[in-house]
Amino acid sequence: MAARAALLDGTFRDVAARLPANAQISADAAGRLHFAALEPEAEGASLVALRAAVNAMLPRVDLPEVLLEVFSWTGADQAFTSVTGGEARLRDLPVTIAALLVAHGCNVGFTPVVGGADALRYGRLSHVDQTYLRMETYRQANSALIDAQASIPLAQAWGGGLVASVDGMRFVVPVPSVYARPNPKYFGASTGGGGRRSGATWLNLINDQAAGLGGKVVAGTPRDSLYVLDVLYDRDGGRRPEMVVTDTASYSDIVFGLLTLAGFAYAPQLADLPDQKLWRIDRAADYGAFNDAARGRVDLERIERNWEDVLRIVGSIHTGAVRAYDVIRMLSRDGRPTVLGDAIAHYGRIAKTLHILRLADEPSYRRQIKAQANLQEGRHALARKIFHGRAGQLYQHYQEGMEDQIGALGLVLNALVLFNTRYMDAALDRLRSEGFNVRDEDVARLSPFVRHHVNMLGRYSFLLPEMPGGLRPLRDPEGRGVSTDV
Repeated sequence: MAARAALLDGTFRDVAARLPANAQISADAAGRLHFAALEPEAEGASLVALRAAVNAMLPRVDLPEVLLEVFSWTGADQAFTSVTGGEARLRDLPVTIAALLVAHGCNVGFTPVVGGADALRYGRLSHVDQTYLRMETYRQANSALIDAQASIPLAQAWGGGLVASVDGMRFVVPVPSVYARPNPKYFGASTGGGGRRSGATWLNLINDQAAGLGGKVVAGTPRDSLYVLDVLYDRDGGRRPEMVVTDTASYSDIVFGLLTLAGFAYAPQLADLPDQKLWRIDRAADYGAFNDAARGRVDLERIERNWEDVLRIVGSIHTGAVRAYDVIRMLSRDGRPTVLGDAIAHYGRIAKTLHILRLADEPSYRRQIKAQANLQEGRHALARKIFHGRAGQLYQHYQEGMEDQIGALGLVLNALVLFNTRYMDAALDRLRSEGFNVRDEDVARLSPFVRHHVNMLGRYSFLLPEMPGGLRPLRDPEGRGVSTDV
């Protein structure tokens, strides 16, 4: 507690001393803080040219081809084992699995993927769907894709895998289900005059290498803060994040405290900053322009009195003995924290104040948070394009069915991102060898969520061409002489 108190006091004084020269933040007459809007980073001519060159070189493919090719690189299809425990594998099983992932991930059903080949007959699809596809196998396959993504130099240029974000993607559920809840803001009203439509939320975790690390389907649109820790601890794979970005809906003082105690640096976007109260420990300390904003007081004695129980709570979450969701609900009753919840909230207020002070002092920190949030929005936009069938609505009555279908969507997303990342990395190597102006700062701003080259509609091809060196040829729309042996 002494170390935390010293850190908070020192940070207050350092940031306050730099405030006169800081154009990023100001205080109004009431002492409320206001951030200046972050100016968007300009896209230079070199970035525009590089993005156009790389995107033009990506090969045109059907979505099933993406899955089959990624399977050939990673062996992720080996994760799909029979629920019966049998070791014998069906002939052309990867083709059937790719077809099923398209059927579920695109929300189009079996009809568009049924074909004349044995691996694509309806009976075979139905059998494999019931026997091989389940959350356990999705998670194991996803782990292989996450590891493959982390090994690509381009993904490493985007980040080290230690920054992650959690955000929710909403789905209308038009069928009767106890696992869906109404919310007019996100799901609207029923067109048939039957009242409000219901839906579910997919809370998903993505790191700064654009890999989806896992997710959780929850009913309706509950506060994300109830589930953030559960999603973080229930990852499919990848490195444990050190910094976690969320939106304002995922914020609470108790969550701040639990995440900090669990070893995460919590960095939520605070849309309502003028209404945020900063917290101090020393009432008599002079923090200059922050004196009015720092009107809350952290009670260290309250934390210390409950410290043993606080550690037990965090240890129980860390070991999986209890769900964080249940703990957070237990720590609040009727909207008010319990004695233990209040102690954790007071600890969290130290971390929250340090976070706000850093936002005020470091524009680069704000940009890092915004960039990670934008990365997640880009992934959700791609997910919407993939999950296009039935108007993007989730026709599942039960939670298990929802989780299985969204699990397929998450796996397809990661496969397409891995496909794009590897081919973009190959394109960059080729452009460098030809003397193209490839700047590191431009490479870091390329997006793996491009989709212009992927056919996600209609009937699909399930045949892979001969691929020398493991990759198909890059396209050469401008006649640069790009070879096929990439």
